[in-house]
Amino acid sequence: MGIDLSMDSLIEYTGWEREKWHAFLRQHGAEVLRISAGPNSGSRFMSVGDLIKHIFSAEKRYIERLSDRPLTDTAVIPPYDVEALFELSAQSRKDLRQFIATFPKQRWDTPEEQKLGNSVLTVTPRKIIAHILLHEIRHWAQIATLLRMQGLTDGFHDFLFSPAMGGEIRREQGSASTR
Repeated sequence: MGIDLSMDSLIEYTGWEREKWHAFLRQHGAEVLRISAGPNSGSRFMSVGDLIKHIFSAEKRYIERLSDRPLTDTAVIPPYDVEALFELSAQSRKDLRQFIATFPKQRWDTPEEQKLGNSVLTVTPRKIIAHILLHEIRHWAQIATLLRMQGLTDGFHDFLFSPAMGGEIRREQGSASTR
């Protein structure tokens, strides 16, 4: 294919998303983090706070695996503390950016074994980075749906409305808005 959606664009988009959600949670309070993840969410992610913690924890631990470092125990981070969650976000994103900046170019597409729970994957570092970013995007959409079901909305979060890859949004006077 001739089209290129760069990892940098997805990093910019997910960074913008994090800023929007951080501001939303500051405005609406930590109680939003206690909203249920639903009856079929399983035992790992009982609340919105658990899902947000999972997004940032996964990014942090994937980078630690790729860097052959010990995995951070994020169990000590409370899922109902907005600032603690977004401190983890800042650290995980810093680690991601540092990894990308320093990882040898010739190794990006070299498959390597990664242990995940009871499984071993053979996967390239490039694919893991893509997974980190797409995993985050998927969970933010899930969180937005859970909050919308509770009557909480926060405007547009679509990639199209983000600053990633440029562009601008103008509201025209007197015209109906459609998506």
